[in-house]
Amino acid sequence: MPTPKKKTSRSKRDMRRAHDFLTAPTTRNCPNCGSLMRPHHVCPSCGYYRSREVLAPRD
Repeated sequence: MPTPKKKTSRSKRDMRRAHDFLTAPTTRNCPNCGSLMRPHHVCPSCGYYRSREVLAPRD
């Protein structure tokens, strides 16, 4: 098995691992119905976006 010739520094190791974590999607409460929704998206439960009805609500 090949072995590394030099020790990898903490900085290089951590830069490589910088993208190895997952973040939860950001959510906020809909101002119209109060359910959770993603920011800058149409509310999936009531169909409102920025105090206007964009889609018909789901039944």
